[in-house]
Amino acid sequence: MSALEALDDRQREAASVLRGPVAVLAGAGTGKTRVITHRIAHGVDTGAYSPSRVMAVTFTAKAAGELRGRLRALGVEGVAARTFHAAALAQLNFFWPTLAGSPAPSIIDNKVRVLGQAADTMRLRPSTATLRDIASEIEWRKVSMLSIEQHAALGRSMSGIDASQFAELQQRYEALKDERRQLDFEDVLLACAGMLEAEPRVAASVHEQYRHFTVDEYQDVSPLQNRLLELWLGDRRDICVVGDASQTIYSFAGAEQRFLLEFERRHADATVVRLETNYRSQAPILDAANALMKGRPGALELVPARETFNADSPTVTAYDTERDEAEGIAAAVSARIEAGASPADIALLYRAHAQSAVLQQALAAEGIATSVLGGTRFFAMPEVRQAILALRAAAVAPTEHGFLPGVQRVLRELGLTDDPPQAGGAQRDGWEARRAILRLAEEAGPDENLRTFSDALMARAKDQHEPTMRTVTLSTLHAAKGLEWPHVYLAGWAEGALPISYATGFDAIDEERRLAYVGVTRAARTLSLSWSRSAGRGERAPSRFLAEIGTTARGTGILRETSVNATRAGHRR
Repeated sequence: MSALEALDDRQREAASVLRGPVAVLAGAGTGKTRVITHRIAHGVDTGAYSPSRVMAVTFTAKAAGELRGRLRALGVEGVAARTFHAAALAQLNFFWPTLAGSPAPSIIDNKVRVLGQAADTMRLRPSTATLRDIASEIEWRKVSMLSIEQHAALGRSMSGIDASQFAELQQRYEALKDERRQLDFEDVLLACAGMLEAEPRVAASVHEQYRHFTVDEYQDVSPLQNRLLELWLGDRRDICVVGDASQTIYSFAGAEQRFLLEFERRHADATVVRLETNYRSQAPILDAANALMKGRPGALELVPARETFNADSPTVTAYDTERDEAEGIAAAVSARIEAGASPADIALLYRAHAQSAVLQQALAAEGIATSVLGGTRFFAMPEVRQAILALRAAAVAPTEHGFLPGVQRVLRELGLTDDPPQAGGAQRDGWEARRAILRLAEEAGPDENLRTFSDALMARAKDQHEPTMRTVTLSTLHAAKGLEWPHVYLAGWAEGALPISYATGFDAIDEERRLAYVGVTRAARTLSLSWSRSAGRGERAPSRFLAEIGTTARGTGILRETSVNATRAGHRR
C-alpha cells in the first residue's frame, strides 16, 4: 500500500511535496506525526530519499522514539530521528577527536551543583531554589545566543544576587567547566554550531551525510536551535517544518514562534499546507478552542473530522475552596469510572505542580489510582526493570507452562496479586506497572514466547514506547502537550492560577492563553473546567479565559455551567 493512501486530502498534499522548503501548519489533533512519517516513507518508496540521508528532528527523546517506531511500521529503517541535542552531541563526539586530538568534553550531570561551587568561590550562598533559577536563566541566555555581557546589559537579576554578581557568577561557572573539560546541555548546541561555522570540512561532511530535514514542533525552536538547523542545511533547500503557533508554550525556555510565522516570508517559494481537520475532539470542544485563540497570530480554525450528534458541551464549575474543587473532581471521576470509563481514559490537568497534591489526596480517598506525568518513567521503575530481568532469565530455561502462564508465574513471584493494593502509595504504583506488563502479554500474538516478549519490552524501553497504565493521569499542562484522553478535567481556571500570578504583560498572558488552549485540545469526548473562589485567605475571580471562550451567562452557549451540588450528586459510591 502506498504511504499516501491512508491520508486525507490536505495530509496527502503535505506528504507529496518532497523537495524544496515546506511548512505544514498543523493544528491540534490534525495528524502531524502521521504526515511526517508518511511523507518520509513516501520519499523513500519513490526513491527521492535514501533513509540514511534523512534527519527528523524532534524536541524529546520520546517523540524521536515514536517517529522511529512509526517509520519501522511503515517499513522504513535507518532514518536519523533525534532531538537537537542528541544529533549535535553525536556530531561533536565524531568530529572532536579529529579536530582536537582528544575525546570530546564530558557533559556535566548536575548544573546546579557546579553553579553552587562557582558561587562558593565568590562567598555567595544562594539557596538551591535560587541556583535552579540561575541555571534556567543561563539556559535561556545561551539558547537566545546572548553573551554574558549582552545578558548583563538587560539588567536581569536573581533573588539576593544583583546583575554584576550574576555576570561574575556566570564567568566563574564557565571557567570551572573549562578547567574540568566539561560542557553543559546548551554548550553542546553552541559547540556544534561553532564547529560547523569554523570547520568547512566538517560542514561539508554533515551536508553530504544529511540531505533532507524534517523538524517537528517548529514553533518551539530557539534562536540557537534555528541557527544550528541552518548550518546543518547549508545551501540546500529540502527542509520541512511542522508546527502550530497556537501551541507555543516554551517561550520561557527561549522558544520563538516567529521562526514558524515568518517561514513563508523567509522562503518565498515555500509550499505551505494548513491542516485544520481535527480527528481527536468533538465539535463543542473545538468551538471552545477556536474561541480561545480567535485573532491570535497563526491561529488555525479547527473543524471536526466527523459530525457528532448530542455531543457534550464543555462544563465549567465553581467551588468555594481548592479542596472542595479537588473533592468535586474526584467524585465526578469516580462516577465516570462507575459508568464504565477506563481510568486510563481520564486526565486531570493543571498549571503548576503544586496543584497536584490535593488532587492526588482526593482521588486516593475515592480509591482511584493515579499516575503523575513527568514522574518516574515506566521503564525506569524498579518493578519494571526487575520484571524484564526475570522474564529474560525465565526465557533461558525451557518451560512447560506456555507463554502467557509463564509470564503470569514470573509476575506473581514478583508480587502481582489478583486484588490491587490501596491506591495512593508505592505498592499500588508497582502493582499497576506489573499489571501493564501482563496486559501486553495478553495482547501478544500466538507465536510469542518469553524471549521475543522480553526483547520486545527492551525495544519499547529504547524507543520510550510506554504501555498504557490503567490509572487516572495527573499532569501539568506543559507535560500534557502532544497527548490526548477521551475525558479531561482542567482544574484551577482562576486568576492567579491560569493565567498564573507572575504572568504580566501582553506576551506573558498570551503564553498562558496558549497553555490553556493546549489543555482544551487534549480532550476528545468530554471537557470539564473548574475553579475555586478562594486560595488560602485570598479571594479569586474566574480566569479571564473563561470569559473569552464564552459561557451560557454571556449567551454564547460554548460552555455549560454546572453547580457544585449537581456534580457531587452524580457521585454514586
